[in-house]
Amino acid sequence: MPHPTQLYQHVPESRWPIVYSPRYNITFLGLEKLHPFDAGKWGKVIGFLKEEKLLSDSMLVEAREASDEDLLVVHTRRYLNELKWSFAVATITEIPPVIFLPNFLVQRKVLKPLRTQTGGTIMFLFERVEGVSRATIVDLDAHQGNGHERDFMGDKRVYIMDVYNRHIYPGDRFAKQAIRRKVELEWGTEDDEYLRRVERNLEKALQEHQPDVVVYNAGTDVLEGDRLGGLSISPQGVVKRDELVFRMVRGHQVPILMVTSGGYQKRTARIIADSILNLYGQGLIGPQSANVSAQNSDTPLLPLEVP
Repeated sequence: MPHPTQLYQHVPESRWPIVYSPRYNITFLGLEKLHPFDAGKWGKVIGFLKEEKLLSDSMLVEAREASDEDLLVVHTRRYLNELKWSFAVATITEIPPVIFLPNFLVQRKVLKPLRTQTGGTIMFLFERVEGVSRATIVDLDAHQGNGHERDFMGDKRVYIMDVYNRHIYPGDRFAKQAIRRKVELEWGTEDDEYLRRVERNLEKALQEHQPDVVVYNAGTDVLEGDRLGGLSISPQGVVKRDELVFRMVRGHQVPILMVTSGGYQKRTARIIADSILNLYGQGLIGPQSANVSAQNSDTPLLPLEVP
């Protein structure tokens, strides 16, 4: 059932459609360096955009932390209770030393940033898009998106297009049943083939399911040199990919929410910033952009359908 939430806020139309908080970034005694994911990349992206004079702090939308009530829309109470044990968090984050930290520090330094990231995503989606009843997830992370696929298994309101390296983690066969448009890639797939397959399948996806919003998972682990992603997309290819997705979705007059997702190289922050700069230069994003203009909405969180 829908529930009241404090994540929504009035957003002046003069603000950029970029939700961020310094609390997104995970930094504590260097532990974040023990995982290949750059847990501080969001701050670096914003820093690059400030250097380019594209935006300032006053132009950003501040994210709020998701509460337990918000998280219970997707997760079970049992799962949230397990996070009160440092061992469980160490296992989930794949950072073994976390097991030795008092849980109050784990809550403050690890889980609070993750809850704030979640809150920012939810706030943007339901502030900017009113009356969501049908959604399309376009997942272009190099890994299969088995999390959202399991979440929305059997839910006809949500159409999932997933483009991923077929040879790498997670290889979740059960979750693949939820994918409506599946594009499996081989090791080392390069720009031309990748962009051609994304364009062809995205057009078909938008024709097969007319959504109220597109959630775009813009993973940068597709980059050449990413040992976990196993693909060979150039930085220019990533910029072209993001422009392609925005241009096609906007061509169908559908709002789009982009999340930055995976990427296991230090250069990903610069490439994400370059992509945002290009989207602005192409007139696809901005404070007055037609498909991202602010709407005051009391729309509740879209509850999951349990099959």
